[in-house]
Amino acid sequence: MPAESRSLNRRHAVYAGSFDPLSLGHLDVIRRGVSLFDRVTVAIGINPAKSPLFSHQERLSIIREVVAPLPRVEVACFEGLAVNFLRSIGAGVMLRGLRTLTDIESEFTMTLANHALDSEIETVFLMASEGYSHISSSLIKQVALLGQEGQEESLAKFVPPAVIVALRNKLRSRPSVPASPA
Repeated sequence: MPAESRSLNRRHAVYAGSFDPLSLGHLDVIRRGVSLFDRVTVAIGINPAKSPLFSHQERLSIIREVVAPLPRVEVACFEGLAVNFLRSIGAGVMLRGLRTLTDIESEFTMTLANHALDSEIETVFLMASEGYSHISSSLIKQVALLGQEGQEESLAKFVPPAVIVALRNKLRSRPSVPASPA
């Protein structure tokens, strides 16, 4: 058990991730989490080693807009280990979404590590709903980047409307990559 012995609330779950960008699959886990827990914190991990499409401030703003209608959901950013963030806010449950067998393997490893770091924090897994198990941030970025301008209905299959707007604005402001010669 960590030296800092703060009582943890098992009715408060934290759903941590990069959320770059937030997908309908993420939103599904958040909604389902709210039905299981008294409080859900969406925790945006800041990893200085990664180069996300959206800054953590942009992700914070987008996610807050998307989850605003949901009761008992808050959004925060954190650096460092997720278990340390949970302990700092008194949350006792790490909420995780699973899409594929590959997810199960990596999540199992991460859960064992988290348990070794803080055995008081429990992990709860929610399987992705059938319609969202194929969605990944790389797929979303590819559709946004390579899709034709004005075809928001393609992105609407993967992300909430606020994310479509943010993706279009972000990609519009990036310099275009010249086509390779045939």
